[in-house]
Amino acid sequence: MSRRSQCAEGAFVFAMLAASAGAQEPEDHSQHQHQHDAAAPASDGPSGGPSDGLMSAAMGPGALGGRYSSGTSQVPLSTPMFMLSKGAGNWLVMLSGVGFAVYTDQTGERGRDKFYSPNWLMPMASRRVGPGILTLRSMLSFEPLTITNRRYPLLFQTGETAYGVPILSGQHPHDFFMELAASYQIRVGERTTLNFYGGPRGEPALGPPAFPHRISASENPSAVLGHHYQDSTHISNSVVTAGITHRRVTFEVSGFHGREPDEKRWGLESGAIDSLSARLTVTPSRRWSGQFSMGRINNREATHPLRDTLRMTASLTYLRPVARGYWATSLIWGRNNDLAFTALPGVGPSLPADPPLRPLHIVSVPTRVPNQIYNSYLVESTLRFSKNWIWGRIESVDKDSTLLYEEEPFVLLVDEQRFARVQAYTAGYERELPGTPSWLSAGLGGQVTVYDPSERFAPIYGAHPVGMQLFLRFRIAGK
Repeated sequence: MSRRSQCAEGAFVFAMLAASAGAQEPEDHSQHQHQHDAAAPASDGPSGGPSDGLMSAAMGPGALGGRYSSGTSQVPLSTPMFMLSKGAGNWLVMLSGVGFAVYTDQTGERGRDKFYSPNWLMPMASRRVGPGILTLRSMLSFEPLTITNRRYPLLFQTGETAYGVPILSGQHPHDFFMELAASYQIRVGERTTLNFYGGPRGEPALGPPAFPHRISASENPSAVLGHHYQDSTHISNSVVTAGITHRRVTFEVSGFHGREPDEKRWGLESGAIDSLSARLTVTPSRRWSGQFSMGRINNREATHPLRDTLRMTASLTYLRPVARGYWATSLIWGRNNDLAFTALPGVGPSLPADPPLRPLHIVSVPTRVPNQIYNSYLVESTLRFSKNWIWGRIESVDKDSTLLYEEEPFVLLVDEQRFARVQAYTAGYERELPGTPSWLSAGLGGQVTVYDPSERFAPIYGAHPVGMQLFLRFRIAGK
């Protein structure tokens, strides 16, 4: 790694720490309340009924913590909730969701165009049980149907497989079952809560809020290039998490199954708990949240069944209310240390394909494979004012040598190494559309991404390839 890159990484981490240190500031509570009321319609339950207190308990760790985003990751408490809620007996039932209808076109020899639809729907229900509050959580996505051929075009994106072949310059769809979990929260005194979370499918305490659920990326339909270094564990199997929140600090520990979901996106895999993570989250004020997390993810990839990964992430999110809207910004760092391992004869990926792909001849004798370290950096920001949205995203991500090749089975045999750092610069605009019912918002928007592939990738991808998306966005209770 060059001295220039090391200086840039140090400056990025220092900026996050400095911002966190200065996070205490006076709040404009009147603006916050207006935004909260506009984004999260009140429960239809009677005053003093079971819905009182359940919403805040279901959507946050209690005490002075933030607000849950994906899994038990937190965003600032002032973050608007785009959610419908209704009392039903002793239960509070909640529903949120987003869907995009997207046309994308990516330039260059490796670019493609496509219509597709990223989407998710999150039904939840919460009630008091014993000394605490129980919340049943689910998240569903129809992307296995609305993203055909098992990926959509996204230059320089890597991770997982399609038809048994590693995806190159494309993003895989999410599983139909993104989350099937429950949480239980027990208040211990005025300033402390105990938090428990788990289920057959969920998100361990590792990483920032996942990109589909970050308020700073709410209108961007594309995945981040650092997804598999930052927040890819947001869909994990056999998740168990225990945490404690005291005042503004939350500490959590998780166990989970490390293997990523397979290509059978309608199914629900199982597996023993074989990976661990821990996360420290601080919410110094209603407008700030920050986290640092670390985890060991064992046997993470089907294409490298013997390789384990040590992942570290850090992030800061800031949300400032403005007149008739808000301004949300996130800074994220993610790092994968793909640990050294011994490749064994006859042990390789066994992947679905036609005909079946099973390259067992990768090594003929036990061979030590050295570790590889990949870093990713992201700054993204979204400004909402009245019926308008403006956003931007800047990424700098280490990418491996497989991007030199086409999506073909022989890529399974490539000596995968960190090869070059890629930058991506995105700008977008969206306008809220009139005429929708009160429980639904719609927007028409578009964005452009310009890539700097470095001189090592430029001969294949071009000096500055471009990707663009035009889309319709639909959100439940998003007005």
